[in-house]
Amino acid sequence: FFDTTPNGRLVNRFGKDVDLVDSVLPLTITQTMTGFSTVIGTIAVIIWSTPIFAAVILPIGLLYYFVQGLYLTTSRQLKRVEAVSRSPIYSHFSETVSGASSIRAYAVENRFKETLEERVDVNTVCLYPSLVANRWLGIRLETVGNILIFFAALFAVLGRDSLDSGIVGLSVSYALQITAMLNVAVRFAAEVETNIVSVERIKEYAEVPQEAAWEVQPRPNPEWPNQGVVQFQDYQVRYREGLELVLKGISFTVSGGEKIGIVGRTGAGKSSLTLCLFRIIEAAGGHILIDGLDISKIGLGDLRSRLTIIPQDPMLFSGTLRMNLDPFEMYSDSDVWRALELAHLSEFTKTLSLGLQHTISESGENLSVGQRQLICLARAVLRKTKVLILDEATAAIDLETDDLIQATIRKEFRDCTVLTIAHRLNTIMDSDRVLVLDKGLIKEFDSPKNLLNSPSTIFYGMAKDAGLV
Repeated sequence: FFDTTPNGRLVNRFGKDVDLVDSVLPLTITQTMTGFSTVIGTIAVIIWSTPIFAAVILPIGLLYYFVQGLYLTTSRQLKRVEAVSRSPIYSHFSETVSGASSIRAYAVENRFKETLEERVDVNTVCLYPSLVANRWLGIRLETVGNILIFFAALFAVLGRDSLDSGIVGLSVSYALQITAMLNVAVRFAAEVETNIVSVERIKEYAEVPQEAAWEVQPRPNPEWPNQGVVQFQDYQVRYREGLELVLKGISFTVSGGEKIGIVGRTGAGKSSLTLCLFRIIEAAGGHILIDGLDISKIGLGDLRSRLTIIPQDPMLFSGTLRMNLDPFEMYSDSDVWRALELAHLSEFTKTLSLGLQHTISESGENLSVGQRQLICLARAVLRKTKVLILDEATAAIDLETDDLIQATIRKEFRDCTVLTIAHRLNTIMDSDRVLVLDKGLIKEFDSPKNLLNSPSTIFYGMAKDAGLV
């Protein structure tokens, strides 16, 4: 969903549309009901003072209804078009902000400005007909209102001999007010119908298929997994319906405590395998078992809390350093300091004036990439789950930090199952076995030594290209 939906569309729906539904729509509905209640009361007074006026109420009411119907038929579609044309503006703005440094570096500011102006112009072109339609409605409502006043005055003049002058004055004065009241009531009623488009757009997202249940009964044993045995059984997966399989019926078993390196060319399915373990994408066929338990039978909360991943792009949140290490406050300060020491971050943390309460900016922008990666390592050491996944965790950092991470993993996770998706082959040379993927299929699965002893293997070719043999 997030791969196929532009950010601007999400911002538009959760920003403008939600604001309309929360703030504007309730007020508009209230004003519509108030307006029509006032109109009904005013018409009742006019009919009481000049009963013959009742003869024109139905025709004029039908005329109002006809005018409103014509307006609504067009305005709903115009509102929808305007809302759709607004999304590219949000998307472009978001992309520009996130890539500001690259835009300046390549001196393409003018191109981005021109693109923004073009998208704003398109949105304005879509907005203008909506404003014109609104003015069209205003003129017609004023015309019908004047007809209403004309008949009220006409009947008052025709009945001057039988009506009291005070009653006639009351009738005409109320008729003069009813034009403005009807304009307001009809306009707000039309506004309600038009803004219902926002409800429709939000409802569309509310009905988007969601992830599996967060919690499923019966829940797994609190000690699960206690061995770390991972089994893929004829496992298939695709990113969405209609696309080709990314993993095409792979089967293999990883013993508890085994260290497995996973390699392959770009697009081989390495990262997809990681997504499958966390059920970020669901199986198209086959099963994944961890310690004999099918992960598709348990809740996502239980599954994801029992696995640990150190991703290629370390994710940190705005908040304190301690909150990023232990967001659920499950560990003591001494445990946190020990994790920082094992991740080679304790000395750096001691230099911070606030220590564990040091403020981390959004996405960890006030830290280097290496420091962010080491914080993710400290987080993994703190949790110490039986299964650890490294998704090209050291691809974007220097060799010195890479060595620190590898040393800590070898020491602290020696009894755990470690699956390492490797960018640098030297990081998996001491693995127990290496899994070689190619186009979603397992081509080789053996120890690095055996694979390197055979020049015909894919792994040997990759190692040769990397200058390791």
